[in-house]
Amino acid sequence: MKLQPVDISKTASVADIVFEALRKAIIEGDLKDGEPLRQDEIARLFNTSRIPVREAITMLEQQGLVTTQRYKGAVVASIAPDEVAEIFDFRALVEGTVIHAAVGRMSDESRRLARQCHEAFSSSTDPMAWGDLNRRFHYTLYQDSGLPYHLGIVNNALDRIDRYLRAQLMLSNGRARAHDEHLAILEACEAGRADLAADLTRRHILGAKTSLLDHLKRK
Repeated sequence: MKLQPVDISKTASVADIVFEALRKAIIEGDLKDGEPLRQDEIARLFNTSRIPVREAITMLEQQGLVTTQRYKGAVVASIAPDEVAEIFDFRALVEGTVIHAAVGRMSDESRRLARQCHEAFSSSTDPMAWGDLNRRFHYTLYQDSGLPYHLGIVNNALDRIDRYLRAQLMLSNGRARAHDEHLAILEACEAGRADLAADLTRRHILGAKTSLLDHLKRK
């Protein structure tokens, strides 16, 4: 099992730390769809009891990242193409609203950081870093929206499909396409064009959906 174990036997929030470690491993693809989460093994890796591990797995189930199967116990949840499509359609609606609200309130610092994120994404040669850089770029553009509830929903949706987004970026033209679309969104934000930024964001998300669904069908 690919995890980064930590000795947390004396840590107060043991369940939270196990949760974050498992969540990171799932969304980055280190734990694959259908892979069992054996409580004894995880407890041993983190030098703790099964109780916080069970709590962490329950939290992961609540986020849709883990499911319980008969005879197998807790496993990493897989995702059907129909659910992928629904999540992307939902993201297009919510993220379009969020960036529209953010543009008029966006600080110079946020625009500067977004430009830095875009340049880091464009120059990175490490495919394993692209997912984090992509997510950071979008969040930087959204953070001034004044819509914290919306942002929480966006983050939960991204957690559910993050490992698939990373795969989509590594497709033949996924990163190049994202680069061009990110630049257009960023320039619309810098120009204060909220309607255009929202429209470009929606089209960017729906285009990624189509690309990813095509990839899943081929697999």
